Amino acid sequence: MKILTLALIGTLSGLLMASTPMEETTAPGAGIKNIVLVHGTWADGSSWAKVIPLLQAKGYHVTAVQNPLTSLADDVAATKRAIALQDGPVLLVGHSWGGVVITEAGNDPKVSGLVYIAAAAPEEGQSFLELVQTAPATPGNDEIRPDAQGFVSMSPKGIMEDFAQDLTKTEQQVLISVQGPQAFSALKEKITQAAWKTKPSWYIVAANDRMINPDLERTLAKKMKATTTTLPCSHVAMLAQPGKVAAVIMEAASKLVVK
Repeated sequence: MKILTLALIGTLSGLLMASTPMEETTAPGAGIKNIVLVHGTWADGSSWAKVIPLLQAKGYHVTAVQNPLTSLADDVAATKRAIALQDGPVLLVGHSWGGVVITEAGNDPKVSGLVYIAAAAPEEGQSFLELVQTAPATPGNDEIRPDAQGFVSMSPKGIMEDFAQDLTKTEQQVLISVQGPQAFSALKEKITQAAWKTKPSWYIVAANDRMINPDLERTLAKKMKATTTTLPCSHVAMLAQPGKVAAVIMEAASKLVVK
């Protein structure tokens, strides 16, 4: 998916900022200062456009990965390149499919903790598809459209009604325009080692999620023994509730001890 222009990112990050003030929290002290954000399917790094300035304003060093969405291995490689560029320990944050990516990439020794946002967190030997099929299908599943090259996208109807139903029409139209098709084969690739088994984890459940079943999200959070926050929002929690998502990320960063 192509990166949004700076002007478009500025427009997106400005929307709703006034109505979603940052919750009070402290600037980086003894905790982690490097935060790497990993987007999900049908998105790009601009999906973090509302959260990034909130974190930066508190002194965090933030990097948004641009996943190629061509394979799990490719997305993990892109994430590990971003991790390697950090000057110290990293808090790794993943949304949706990005949860699969951080589950694998999070085994990097520089990663100190993981934050999952309405995200998949497979076991070893399990794929994204195998995981989501353990719960009843969601309405958004019916709006997935394959193409002749083996990639899948969301229909405009799916974006507006199931993916981001609580965003403004303008924001929905931006998401429709910038979404990147995902290789369907990637969704069948299996995790080799689940980082959440050895790294402290946090999880944000999107209670009104119509893409990943919220009951599955709650089950995953419990299984991971993650510190859990539930938000009354759509699948794209970081766009619907940026202040609260940023607060969870900063809380996680503050709890991790830099060695």
